[in-house]
Amino acid sequence: MRKHVTLGSACLLAGGLLALLPSPGAGGPMRADAQQGRLRWYKGNTHTHTLNSDGDSSPDEVVRWYREHGYQFLVLTDHNFLTGVDGLNALHGAEEKFLVVKGEEVSDRFGDKPIHLNGLDPEGLVEPQGGNSVVEVLQRNIDAIRAARGVPHINHPNFRWAITVEELAQVRNNKLFEIYNGHPQVNNLGGRGIPGLEAAWDAILSAGVLVYGLAVDDAHHFKRPWDPAAARPGQGWVMVRAERLAARSILAAMERGDFYASTGVVLSDYQVSDSGISLTIREDAWSGYRILFIGRDGKVLQETSSSPATYRFRGDEGYVRAKVLEANGRIAWTQPVLVADR
Repeated sequence: MRKHVTLGSACLLAGGLLALLPSPGAGGPMRADAQQGRLRWYKGNTHTHTLNSDGDSSPDEVVRWYREHGYQFLVLTDHNFLTGVDGLNALHGAEEKFLVVKGEEVSDRFGDKPIHLNGLDPEGLVEPQGGNSVVEVLQRNIDAIRAARGVPHINHPNFRWAITVEELAQVRNNKLFEIYNGHPQVNNLGGRGIPGLEAAWDAILSAGVLVYGLAVDDAHHFKRPWDPAAARPGQGWVMVRAERLAARSILAAMERGDFYASTGVVLSDYQVSDSGISLTIREDAWSGYRILFIGRDGKVLQETSSSPATYRFRGDEGYVRAKVLEANGRIAWTQPVLVADR
């Protein structure tokens, strides 16, 4: 018997029973079988800049772009500045249609390494905390974001090669980090002997640390859409499944892992049962797709070009996540499902 679970929920399979793992402050993943009529999909971006830091457009212009391009929520994350959102929501917000969430990119450093984290919906401005190592800087800022009742996520670890896989794996009380960032200078794919962000994700998961992967714009430039060197909007986003379009509902769903990350691929369904995972792509008739199910150490467990696609758990995978590759370069990543050895 299949049991429908909210998209991307982390699950632990043991003794043939499906146990859902809670996240800090989230109260555990929401069960779609109990709440199915109340869950909706919301498209959003959690990393965006305005003139209040180093963007080229006003908050009003930035918000207008996202609303007019089919997003349901946007977090404004200026560097070390908390841009107000009340007036923006009064102008652009609409119940269950569009929401602006306050945020900040806490921008710190250790030596010559930029250490950047987003604080989503904090109660107030979070000052950079400093520290005596990369890990200490990360941890102190995560703790400060949590103290302000914000939700942290670690930004572009490979920007100027600032944060290693080993350092990321030591951080605690953080559930989110960027596996795709749309800025053209953040080294998503790795180099210089340093792994790309997706490989880093697999290494962290394989080390036993559960984190969820984000795709974001890191948009700065709204007035140079023709310029490949610009940090443009519309590059990467998250699709979150939540009860309602409200900041705390969206963020709780993300910390449960009830979302997927995308650069253009859309899923119409995703299910987890005690026997496996299945997903369905909203396909474009003119394109083609490959679906990879990936486990411990980044091993490809199964590949198919058919949708719907199903993966049956064996019990020795460690975790399973799915990656969908579209023929023209678009990608979607689901969140990891933890699988106990049987």
